[in-house]
Amino acid sequence: MLYFIPTPIGNLSDISFRSLEILKICEIIICEDTRVCKSLISFLNSKFNVQIKPKKFISLHTHNETQFFKNITLDFFDKNIAYMSDAGMPGISDPGSSLIKYALNHNLSYEVLPGANAALVALVSSGFCKKEFIFMGFLSNKGKERQKDIEKLLNNPYPSIVYESPKRILSLIETIVNLEETREIFIMKEISKKFETKLRANAKDLFEILKNTNLKGEWVVVLKEKDQEEQMNFLCEKDILELDLPLKTKSKLLSKIYGKNSKELYKKLLLSQDGIKY
Repeated sequence: MLYFIPTPIGNLSDISFRSLEILKICEIIICEDTRVCKSLISFLNSKFNVQIKPKKFISLHTHNETQFFKNITLDFFDKNIAYMSDAGMPGISDPGSSLIKYALNHNLSYEVLPGANAALVALVSSGFCKKEFIFMGFLSNKGKERQKDIEKLLNNPYPSIVYESPKRILSLIETIVNLEETREIFIMKEISKKFETKLRANAKDLFEILKNTNLKGEWVVVLKEKDQEEQMNFLCEKDILELDLPLKTKSKLLSKIYGKNSKELYKKLLLSQDGIKY
């Protein structure tokens, strides 16, 4: 059986009793980083006085996925195998999702255990969520793609969650200030650890606070949803197509919405004008 086991995101006691019991019977542990995983297993054995002693640790990450799946056969999964991410819920912004797809494609039995998740802890702590929310994981690192991700983040109709590194958290908030300084934001780091940090303010004030804050640690950022009145004023594709504007202008407006090349959209608009649906 293949088990996907959530790992503590801060406090070792976040591990579940069931997870410990399953880890004791697993012969192989697949993980992002074998050094991190071996260290975690050692801490768990010591703290909870258990005997977790897998015969083998195998790494699976974005750089070796192709080779990993090329080297294994289906009988490999006849054993009890655990997949563990470095921290948190497997499959959420980590390579575990590729292993899930492999199991589904090959009709392999697997089980995902419930457990610690930084995104949900931050969302509930923010007080922004009533029912719906959007999780966007890590944004693009740089360039136009990152700018598009941030603009999309600001236009989401529900509270939105992103993960951010200590190297980019200040620049992320600064970019949001330049686009919408009054947007309410909640940020959190060191979740369930001794020095857990929670901050909530509008983008402008939060940026000033962060300038004098220790930024070390992985951050979870939760943006309050776009104001309903602003959402109602937001143009959609149908609105733009109905405007009495030149096609080139319409294509530029559509490119802003979809992040696509305006010249390609212009060609499609020309085809649609000639009766060819785009």
